[in-house]
Amino acid sequence: MSKKTFLTGAAILGAAGLLVQMMGAVFRIPLANIIGEVGMGYYQTAYPVYIFLLVFSTNGAPAAISKMSSERIAAGRRAEAHRVFRLAFVVMFAFGLVAALGVAAFAKPLAHFVKSEGSYFSLLAIAPSLLFVPLMSVFRGYFQGMQEMRPTAVSQLVEQAIRVAVGLSLAAFFVADSLEMASAGACFGASVGPLAGISILLIIYARQKRRAGSALSRDALARDENAAERGESTGKLLKTLVVLTVPTTIGISVLPIMNVVDMLLCRIRLTDAGFGTLEAEGLYGLMTGFAAPIINIPMALALSIALSMVPAVAAACGAGDREFLDTNIRMGLRTAMLIGVPCGLGLMILAAPILGLIYPAQAVAVSAAPCLAILGAGVVFLCVAQAMAGILQGLGRASLPVVALLAGVFVKFVLTYILTALPALHINGAAVGSTAGYAVVGVMNLIFVKRTARVRFDVSLSVVKPLAAGILMCAVTALVYFVCKGFLSGGLSALIAVCAAAASYVPAVLKFGAVLPHEIASLPGGGTLAALLRRLRLL
Repeated sequence: MSKKTFLTGAAILGAAGLLVQMMGAVFRIPLANIIGEVGMGYYQTAYPVYIFLLVFSTNGAPAAISKMSSERIAAGRRAEAHRVFRLAFVVMFAFGLVAALGVAAFAKPLAHFVKSEGSYFSLLAIAPSLLFVPLMSVFRGYFQGMQEMRPTAVSQLVEQAIRVAVGLSLAAFFVADSLEMASAGACFGASVGPLAGISILLIIYARQKRRAGSALSRDALARDENAAERGESTGKLLKTLVVLTVPTTIGISVLPIMNVVDMLLCRIRLTDAGFGTLEAEGLYGLMTGFAAPIINIPMALALSIALSMVPAVAAACGAGDREFLDTNIRMGLRTAMLIGVPCGLGLMILAAPILGLIYPAQAVAVSAAPCLAILGAGVVFLCVAQAMAGILQGLGRASLPVVALLAGVFVKFVLTYILTALPALHINGAAVGSTAGYAVVGVMNLIFVKRTARVRFDVSLSVVKPLAAGILMCAVTALVYFVCKGFLSGGLSALIAVCAAAASYVPAVLKFGAVLPHEIASLPGGGTLAALLRRLRLL
């Protein structure tokens, strides 16, 4: 395996993640306009269950598989890495089958428990996806272990495109009959998309296996000729896979687990506060259907960092390359800050305009602005939490992010339970609980990385400079928005302000020296980009 930082993989996964989120917005915006806040409440009851189990199979398992594969590939044991792949495939098929049958069997009791009877069909519709998605995770983890992120990126794009097309078509078809069936139709798209994703991964895998087949055979033969060097037993590999996958999944599942807390608590505590059942459903739909999905954009970028960090850090540890390890860790924190700061601050100051721009047909969407602004304040911590979790998993300390997450979930649970029942705060109390939970997880993970890796961070480079660029961006963005608002519509003013934010933040980051020239050059097409930036006097 070539020696390279996580940046190339993060750039590929980040670009794919942005496109996936854009397609998700294309899905959610018309979906919200079609089925409204009550329909989105039904949809968002099924979706967190899907996302929670999805993270296990798309982020947790691939991270564990990529770590095991990258360590063995770095040691020249490619056949052993392929054994990990085969074993993981069997395990994840069994997991997916149990998960799909379990969600289908308990759909009605779960819908009753969370006081959302109308979400029953949505839970049924989303259950088949849990059989197929885990199988995709095995292929993705194996490719990521080789620091090949393109197969993951391509399969994500194909899967999302099919999901959007099928989900929207079915929602529009069934909405005349009932909101429950329209929501179920939207959920069923998530059960069809993975089939296309698996097909793409199978084609890529078959091609790569043909190219690497002889090498794998020679490696396997060499192991068999020397019993002392024979690979690990199946039982040992299985134990390692499980021991890595479970804490890795939990540690990287900050957002999904927080969402599950909301699903379990929000409507119950809103009814305790005096809101009616449909009113509580609508308030829950406001946060989860309108505000929370916007947080998924920086979340996708943060996950791209985390998933790319795991094999890069594991390979550096396996090779005993301390300098390369420190470089990746320091760059991980800075990248998280460079993504989290503009996203978080931008959402805080433009919450209402952004909601109005994205959901023009739903006047009620602007009511979610306080939720979005509060959640925006937690984005920086969320990005840091994910990046540091990836580092800890690469270091072989996957249990530490679990400790941090448990602490964060405890804070989230307590604050959501107390604050959501206050009529003055209602659903905004859940947003406060989420932001506080993100902060706890982010800070604890950062402390764990510092103590475990014994690495020194350059606070000026990693924190101060990104914050300074973000504050400058906020000033420019606010000024542009309020000037435009005087003679343009709110939506157009918001769009211009968002463009102004990007146009001011990137030059500020470069001028403040928060990104170094050799880091830009290491990106795909970075040499050309660095030369262009020098000609523009930005480097």
